[in-house]
Amino acid sequence: MRAVDIIAKKRDGGQLSEEEIRHFVEGYVRGDIPDYQAAAWCMAIFFQGMTSEETAALTEAMAHSGEMLDLHHIAPRVVDKHSSGGVGDKTTLVVAPLVASTGLPVAKMSGRGLGFSGGTLDKLESIPGFRVELSRDEFMTQVARIGLVVAAQTAELVPADRHLYALRDATATVESLPLIASSIMAKKLAGGADAIVLDVKVGQGAFMRTVGEARALAELMVGIGRHHGRDVTALLSDMNQPLGHAVGNALEVAEAVATLQGHGPADFTDHCLTVAAHMLLLGQKAPSLDAARELAREQLRSGAAWDRFKAMVAHQGGDIEAVEAPQEALPRARLTEPLAAPRAGHVAHMAAREVGLATVILGGGREKKGDAIDHAVGVVVHKKVGDRVEAGEPLMTIHANDAERLAAARERLKKAYRLVEEPVAPLPLFHGVISTSSGSTPGP
Repeated sequence: MRAVDIIAKKRDGGQLSEEEIRHFVEGYVRGDIPDYQAAAWCMAIFFQGMTSEETAALTEAMAHSGEMLDLHHIAPRVVDKHSSGGVGDKTTLVVAPLVASTGLPVAKMSGRGLGFSGGTLDKLESIPGFRVELSRDEFMTQVARIGLVVAAQTAELVPADRHLYALRDATATVESLPLIASSIMAKKLAGGADAIVLDVKVGQGAFMRTVGEARALAELMVGIGRHHGRDVTALLSDMNQPLGHAVGNALEVAEAVATLQGHGPADFTDHCLTVAAHMLLLGQKAPSLDAARELAREQLRSGAAWDRFKAMVAHQGGDIEAVEAPQEALPRARLTEPLAAPRAGHVAHMAAREVGLATVILGGGREKKGDAIDHAVGVVVHKKVGDRVEAGEPLMTIHANDAERLAAARERLKKAYRLVEEPVAPLPLFHGVISTSSGSTPGP
């Protein structure tokens, strides 16, 4: 069985067998199949797609490319969450400690930034000393001790996805539904979660531009979960504008800290409470979604979620003083510049993708595989859809460490807003829910 034949078969629209998919994944992990052939394979999948059977087989092969964790000796039920990627999406930094603070363990493997979408690991690494590369034993020990871990896929855990994740970013194949679904669900299966909440982003600042596309991805992942006996809920969440105000690694950590301390942006706080409520419901910590939401709200209000976040930072080598005083101790950009509104009006449109791409231009994301990240740079949004703005009032503030990059980001961000005279309704946070238990519903 040759890699080139498998690539050609998929290129020509053929359906790959389970054996062919397993052979390719295992060969790539061993190093027998080089990056350039894996890139060609990803591109063939991007254009030709995969059947549900192929996608399930790819997920299985990726999950079993390394060790499969069993956490039941630590807790009878473990819950996890994952986002399909968006602009300003620092949800894990709030939701994971919030849920873990109730006694429901959260063992999460996260990724790095893909294109205009930021990565949880990049955000956490803006905390001085924070370690995202943990061994299997370190991962398991931390779950047992504090019920919470957020780490990278290691050599032992889902090595296939570790390699493919970065390759997709560098080969413009990020948006492929089978590659997204298998990447996310392989980590969930290997991580030992019994229940999974998927935060599927939809809109101009997401890889899924329309609700229909997001629903297709959600149904694909929920189907994979059902096939493997997992309880899965997928939330279709709006990403037509950044989530919260901060976009950029250290800026987002500071905003997550503010949210854990009870004074984060209202939309981001509401989003986190909704995701957490679904996790607590699947984790059997509450009898209803309303009761789960109230439990989540109390964990924020009492400071229990904030305490659990600090415990995670300490266990993974992070500087506690940096998160207790993020405005002073986290990386800060040398240059800041407000972007003023050209006239008065109401914000009718805000191109989240442009904000994400501007952050990449500033150095806060990767243009190619292996690029270094500038944790200090990014954008802070002051006005969102539905807000009234006066002429000259700041729409956002750019944080930069290079004048040329700042100028390039400024030109891009000038096109991000559209102002109109008449009032505009705020955007919804969610567009629907799909789950293994109740199918598809229209609300959160």
